[in-house]
Amino acid sequence: MTDKRRDLAGPGIGNYEALEKILPGDYASLLDPKDTQKAVYAVKNYIEENLCRELNLIMVTVPLIVDVDSGVNDYLDRDGSRTPIRFHISNDRDKNPVDAEVVQAATKWKRMALAQFGMKPGEGLCTDMRAVRKDYFLDHDHSAYVDQWDWELAITEKERTLTFLKQVVEKIWKVIKGAETYARELFPALKNDRYPSLPEKLTFIHAEDILERYPDMPRMQRETAILQDYPAVFIYGIGWTLKDGYPHEMRAADYDDWVTETVSEDGRPMHGLNGDILVWNPVTKRRHELTSMGVRVNAETLKKQLEITGQLDFLKLPYHQALTNRTIPLSIGGGIGQSRTLMLLLRKAHLGEVSVTVWPKILKEMCRKKNIVVLD
Repeated sequence: MTDKRRDLAGPGIGNYEALEKILPGDYASLLDPKDTQKAVYAVKNYIEENLCRELNLIMVTVPLIVDVDSGVNDYLDRDGSRTPIRFHISNDRDKNPVDAEVVQAATKWKRMALAQFGMKPGEGLCTDMRAVRKDYFLDHDHSAYVDQWDWELAITEKERTLTFLKQVVEKIWKVIKGAETYARELFPALKNDRYPSLPEKLTFIHAEDILERYPDMPRMQRETAILQDYPAVFIYGIGWTLKDGYPHEMRAADYDDWVTETVSEDGRPMHGLNGDILVWNPVTKRRHELTSMGVRVNAETLKKQLEITGQLDFLKLPYHQALTNRTIPLSIGGGIGQSRTLMLLLRKAHLGEVSVTVWPKILKEMCRKKNIVVLD
């Protein structure tokens, strides 16, 4: 069970010896760096426009830094293994200082923003979010620099269901599929027999059902295995403890709802109103996560999840107070990785081909030897 426990905290291969074996040895980019940049912005604009159209969202500005005392920064995982960059703004010779943090994700801020912008049920927002996650292992699809389409949609209590979650996921998949077609029309070089198209439809599967198929595998191995049968899946129910005594993956207690009881299609009791879209990446020949999303906690499920994770002290923070006092809307939301999605649709082997950030020398040299052009 050691491997299962180690696999709970999420992403990263873990060492560069393993990464060197994973990076393709016969790689040749289908687009040169100049056309890649043209494609990046064409596809980016397509996704933003169509995501807003499908979900009735508007684009809004989003913070890069937030006040520590606001409680709106995300800690990503409940074990506290990923902490934000914190700094002190002395301001007015420390008479009126501010302690700030660089955003790790805008999940909580978005719910507050729904109220700030007066969003009613059925209305929402989308952001061109930038963040820093300093505790990631830097490999081919994880970087310290994060760019996402962070979106949030106000909903009613009746829409806090698995059925509604699936409807929203299908709309997002429609946009991603449309973006693939659009990219190929603009850049015919992307049509390549080595890299099949994404399937028209996603397969929805609960984390408990994947565990039942592969009871002895840790999480990432289970995801890899299921993608051999279904090359695009939405795995839901992530965060609740499964039959083997572990959650599929640890999730923070104060944004996605992973405690609410649901029922499977064949009548079995399940939990969770959240999930991830994963696909098989034919370039890297690995699992590839595109988005994490879910129905957000309400006042009741927030308290339940904080109690389970031993974090009830969070309830004193402004964000959590707004939730318990019901002064911000109920919502559903998520983050779609921009560079991750562009890497997939433009058939790239590395995030560094579509975004500029810092990479260690060992990784850049490794990529150079494998004909992977990492941007500086």
